[in-house]
Amino acid sequence: MLDATSSYNPTAPRIPVDDRTGQDTVPETPRRTDRPSGTRYGSRPTMKDVAARAGVGLKTVSRVVNGEPGVTPETERRVQEAIEALGFRRNDSARVLRKGRTASIGLVLEDLADPFYGPLSRAVEEVARAHGALLINGSSAEDPDREQELVLALCARRVDGLVVIPAGDDHRYLEPELKAGVATVFVDRPAGKIDADVVVSDNYGGARDGVAHLIAHGHRRIGFIGDMPRIHTAAERLRGYRTAMEDAGIPVADSWMSLGVTDPERVRRAAGEMLSGPDPVTAIFTGNNRVTVTVIRVLAEHTRRVALVGFDDIELADLLQPGVTVVAQDAAALGRTAAERLFRQLDGTLLRPERVELPTRLITRGSGELPPAD
Repeated sequence: MLDATSSYNPTAPRIPVDDRTGQDTVPETPRRTDRPSGTRYGSRPTMKDVAARAGVGLKTVSRVVNGEPGVTPETERRVQEAIEALGFRRNDSARVLRKGRTASIGLVLEDLADPFYGPLSRAVEEVARAHGALLINGSSAEDPDREQELVLALCARRVDGLVVIPAGDDHRYLEPELKAGVATVFVDRPAGKIDADVVVSDNYGGARDGVAHLIAHGHRRIGFIGDMPRIHTAAERLRGYRTAMEDAGIPVADSWMSLGVTDPERVRRAAGEMLSGPDPVTAIFTGNNRVTVTVIRVLAEHTRRVALVGFDDIELADLLQPGVTVVAQDAAALGRTAAERLFRQLDGTLLRPERVELPTRLITRGSGELPPAD
């Protein structure tokens, strides 16, 4: 045992000690720390602590921390040494609250794991960073109650603004926050029952173009597999599918359409039903990236050649054989446009809510150009 006069030598050999289990053990190396005695985790050093260590007043520390003039080089050196020794960090939240802004915005997504939202979230973050703001995001998991809970939690933390991909269709719960000055922009889907800024893709036009592309390559029996019908994007893409078929004078059988959860088992079952029977579909239009991935797996097991066009691009789509033809959205442009509008609201240069619709792009890679097999 080390007594009060012993010293620790880190270069000394470590001697195994019997721990009475029949095995040799090595005593734990004492940990060295500069943390002041009695300091608790979660107890952060304050400007008062810095002032006491540097032997100066609070106002002097404040001037150094905020880069203000009026401090001699020697005093500034002492304050900086105290800051470094204590690990002091400026409380930006307190500073900006005094100015009425928290320099933070909230982003509410549908699903953080969905690849579509990666570039969208990154674009919002980049715009926020350019404006000196911190981004806080969370996922609603497509649950309207969870969306409301998350949005109001962000408002309670006094974020300056919100970018919301809505899960619900009634956003009147946000009216008090909007009146209180919380800037809000909805993206990918419009708000429900309130007047608010929204940035969306041309879901209807993109779906119509994708289905028309299949029709142009000789298909008449075209299936549609989409997301939940209550979701705005799913409903708009179904509308685009119907319009393309109607414009071509092709009656649509109920069995050619399936909307529901994007669970692989549900999608697999829907695709199997469309591909079986006496008059199976010769092509499928899929309503989003998750549905497309499942349908690709189904078609890989299918003996008959079936054309495919998907809404949303997917990773490695160009490396498959054939490559997957898609209607691509620009997710980064959606996020960037929404965030820029949010900061225009905060700056007072955007006063009236507007709807901004971004175009989609048909990318042909082979799967959508296959002719009917029969």
